Amino acid sequence: MINIGSIVWGVRDLEKAIAFWSEALSYEVTYRDIDFAILKPIDGEGIQLSLNQVTSLKAHRHHLDLFSDNQEEDVRRLIALGAKKKIWTYEEGADYVVLEDPDGNPFCVVQI
Repeated sequence: MINIGSIVWGVRDLEKAIAFWSEALSYEVTYRDIDFAILKPIDGEGIQLSLNQVTSLKAHRHHLDLFSDNQEEDVRRLIALGAKKKIWTYEEGADYVVLEDPDGNPFCVVQI
């Protein structure tokens, strides 16, 4: 099974974004790194919002994270539907695969 698990929002100022989106959505920070944060609904219901600090001035800084309980099978299925593997440098232990939809928009398939 595969579903939208997170919307990843590219932001220039991570601290301001955390403050804004937490208050705007009644979300709380559940994970924080130097350039990344995960916000989830305080009541536990809903899709998480991941904030990723970026340097790009372009508006196209966002992507979906699809959560999968069988990443390998879902990646094969998505490629058969027209997705392509994006050239990407993965950190050690990465739990995601970066793909592009037929229009070239990136998204990730994350193993849960």
